[in-house]
Amino acid sequence: MALNFKYWFFTLLILSTTSAVDKNNFKTCEQSSFCRRLRNFKPGTVSYVLNLDTLHVSDNSIEADLKNVEAESDFRFTLTSLAGNIFRVFIDEVKPIHPRYQVQEALNGEPQVEKLEVLERTKDKVTVRSGDNKAVVTANPIKIEFFKNDVLVAVINEKGLFNMEHLRAKPTEGEGEGEQEVKEDPGAWEENFKSHHDSKPRGPEAVGVDVTFPGAFRIYGLPEHADRLALRSTGPGGLDPYRLYNLDVFEYEVDSTMAIYGAVPVVYAHSDKNTVGVFWHNAAETWVDIGNSKDTNVVSSIVNLVSGHQPDNVVDAHFMSESGVFDMFVLMGPKPKDAVRQYASLTGVAPLPQYFALAYHQCRWNYNDETDVINVIDNFDLNELPVDVIWLDIEYTDGKKYFTWDPIKFAHPSEMVSNLTSTGRKLVVIIDPHIKREGGYFLHEDCLANDYYVKNKDGNVYEGWCWPGSSSYPDLLDPKVQEYFKSLYALDKFKGTTQDVHIWNDMNEPSVFNGPEVTMPKDCKHYGGWEHRHIHNIYGLLYTQITYDGLIKRSSDRRPFILTRSHFAGSQRSAAVWTGDNAAEWSHLQASFPMCLSEALAGISFCGADIGGFFNNPDTELLQRWYQTGIWLPFYRAHAHLDTRRREPYLFNEDVRTRIRNALRLRYAILPLFYTLFREHETTGEPVIRPLFYEFPSDPNVVDIDNQLLVGDRILARPVIESGVSSVSVYLPGGPNQFWYDIEDFKQYHGTGVINIPVTLDKIPAFYRGGTITPRKDRPRRSSALTHHDPYTLYVALDNNKSASGTLYVDDGESFAYRNKKYLYLNFEFKDNTLTSSLIDKTDFPTHAWIERVVILGPPEKITKATLTSNSLGTVNLETTYDGENRSLVIRKPGVNVREPFTLKLH
Repeated sequence: MALNFKYWFFTLLILSTTSAVDKNNFKTCEQSSFCRRLRNFKPGTVSYVLNLDTLHVSDNSIEADLKNVEAESDFRFTLTSLAGNIFRVFIDEVKPIHPRYQVQEALNGEPQVEKLEVLERTKDKVTVRSGDNKAVVTANPIKIEFFKNDVLVAVINEKGLFNMEHLRAKPTEGEGEGEQEVKEDPGAWEENFKSHHDSKPRGPEAVGVDVTFPGAFRIYGLPEHADRLALRSTGPGGLDPYRLYNLDVFEYEVDSTMAIYGAVPVVYAHSDKNTVGVFWHNAAETWVDIGNSKDTNVVSSIVNLVSGHQPDNVVDAHFMSESGVFDMFVLMGPKPKDAVRQYASLTGVAPLPQYFALAYHQCRWNYNDETDVINVIDNFDLNELPVDVIWLDIEYTDGKKYFTWDPIKFAHPSEMVSNLTSTGRKLVVIIDPHIKREGGYFLHEDCLANDYYVKNKDGNVYEGWCWPGSSSYPDLLDPKVQEYFKSLYALDKFKGTTQDVHIWNDMNEPSVFNGPEVTMPKDCKHYGGWEHRHIHNIYGLLYTQITYDGLIKRSSDRRPFILTRSHFAGSQRSAAVWTGDNAAEWSHLQASFPMCLSEALAGISFCGADIGGFFNNPDTELLQRWYQTGIWLPFYRAHAHLDTRRREPYLFNEDVRTRIRNALRLRYAILPLFYTLFREHETTGEPVIRPLFYEFPSDPNVVDIDNQLLVGDRILARPVIESGVSSVSVYLPGGPNQFWYDIEDFKQYHGTGVINIPVTLDKIPAFYRGGTITPRKDRPRRSSALTHHDPYTLYVALDNNKSASGTLYVDDGESFAYRNKKYLYLNFEFKDNTLTSSLIDKTDFPTHAWIERVVILGPPEKITKATLTSNSLGTVNLETTYDGENRSLVIRKPGVNVREPFTLKLH
């Protein structure tokens, strides 16, 4: 009975907190000893000096001894040139009393090096060059300046905030004057927060540094935060630093620098001339102060106005981590797409997902039983609402024991899955890392018997509380644990599943209801002797990598689909993410674009937000607008809390159903575009969704716009995310020679700035970009599986030169055969009144899909017919039709298979 009472108590506690986040459960910087120490660190307090007499030069790096003069502690400094215009700065202690943790899991293999040339060397500094990049390293105090084409773009330690607390024995009273800066802080050697005690057996080991970006307008990155796209200035007396510490935060607030589920320590500083990035390769708790010269207060603005002085543009970031080595990658750009690609070259890209994963997903906590699941699908079909995936939350299990099924509610999982897949649908089930401590549960018994669990500071198995009640957590650093958990996904072990069952990894921060800040204590112990503090932010990354490998072992010919809540740099290689437990509020709808755009810049394009909000009940206006907004995010799922009213689209009146149906059908129509962009992301590293400054880097007016996004370079979306409005403002970039076409009525606009677009509840504001060609499948179907051989419509949006181009990628939508050249990658080009299709790669894939229509926007005048020429059809005449206002020209039924090159000429 004690177990049941505790379980009831903690469940009640969690549910009672879901009305709003309790900030008292989470630290501020001032309540965190290492953040407090590093934030209050004064330049000159400790002097770090390079000894250039020890300089060693190799083909791609320079190394030298670095000393903390006051503490007489020794470090080794290395600057390396990497392929693709990247520098790496690495600093570690020489002969530390404990090794400092180096992140192993985020990088996608060892980075390739590039030749480095020493240009100048004196006793005070050394200058090196790699291509058109240059670095000047100053010795006393250490400072590194980075130049692109002789323009200074970034400086490490410009403000003198570099500090690397060397590992040491705890001093006794009156010992060690050089230790005064940490002795003065009461939390340096052990720390309390609320009722929790952190023993800190290794003592202080924090590392921090400032990076300045001269000339930059704005700085972006540091997901995950429910905040704006452009990072805001923080500082004492103002905003707390942006915190990167994966936490289970219930109904998080928007416009906040608080930590939530993900932590990707990369930033991009941007101006109209240069964009440069920094990747801080550290998995420990991290805080980042941001400074922006444009975020001036009223008093300073008046002073500047009176004096006539306008400060130079500059932004800066102060990284502060609790532990680890100093490992920083400087991404030299010079354009946003260069810097983002450089980051992708380090941490990897999302592998091409299965086609269904880009379609619509239906989820709630929880579908009651097998009958409920089938009824949901039947009602979608009856109401002609497309859906591809049904999700099961924790209640499908036997008493919240993962890799099991409830013996009553889900007694026939194989039959249920078969019924789903027979209609072209898939199933996703949740698997979380907390393991129920129950005798007889095979997973718990195996972990106990084989010593697979994380230990507490005393070396005993750690016990925390989560959904099952008393739980323990797998030690994911242990290779034996990794292999064991991979094996659990085998079809003969996770009975009832098939290769059409995919996985949702949730609560993997890890979430611990009775732990400090709702997570695992930092002094818990992992394989290799590492404390949890050293690896906290990669726990979720490790979990999804294990799941991915397990699904590959299970179904080697199928691409896995995994959704994760916790994530870090490199998570894109194994999983999609979503913005977590949001709320049915307009502010959370508005936050979905900047949150996912920030993730996309940090390599994680496969991002979405729970449609309608997870907590609470949206009114019908908000629900409809969320369906219309979610179209433009790569992951498109509805999800809701168990206490919310059922809100499947078919439950509403016909008007609401029609609007949601139209939104769903538009999403399904543009699936070929999303799929093509994901393939191009895999090959180039370019994000699938993009902020405006990514495509228009020289336009200073777009730097703060985050209520619009670009799907690739082809569609600009500005959804209605405000209540009760009759018009919305849209910024159309590119200047007067850039055309934009409304995707519904094809009205042409010029990129001349802000325009007002009248809207009704039916309006979904979005625009084709002039000069692009977008492939669509416009025939409505109940699932994406039924569209694979459907014909394409090409939307040819002409630019001011009456030309356009675009790509289309086609394969089987599910297997890895595309890696053996079983695919089509096509280029379409319209020029001189002629549309041509050609193969970009010399590959082949059999398909019945053909070109059903070509719709030309901003068409040439007086066209009376068209002729199509291909090998199989010869030359055929086609009819052409203008719409009523000559905004578009339609060529119907060209009839050529997309596999075949062709030429379509207008006459």
